[in-house]
Amino acid sequence: MRIELSVLIGTVAASLTTLSFVPQAVQTFRTRDVRGISLWAYAMFCVGVALWVLYGIYLASLPVILANVVTLALALAILGMRVRFALRGRPPAAPSDALF
Repeated sequence: MRIELSVLIGTVAASLTTLSFVPQAVQTFRTRDVRGISLWAYAMFCVGVALWVLYGIYLASLPVILANVVTLALALAILGMRVRFALRGRPPAAPSDALF
């Protein structure tokens, strides 16, 4: 079975970018420290990754779909903690970060 170079490159790239979120997610789960996480940046990122999932579905590209589903799950978990802890009244890192 011969794997096309483009599929191999896409799979490696998708794996690396997806796995890069694991340390952030683990650290956030362990420490519950979300002060350095921008609410709006993560919200926009989640929307962008959801669109990548749709794009992968449109192309029927399993590496694009799987990598972005995993990335979206990790990013949504971090975003959820950011929102939950902000609602509990934990102060953000800086006063100017109250909405962002």
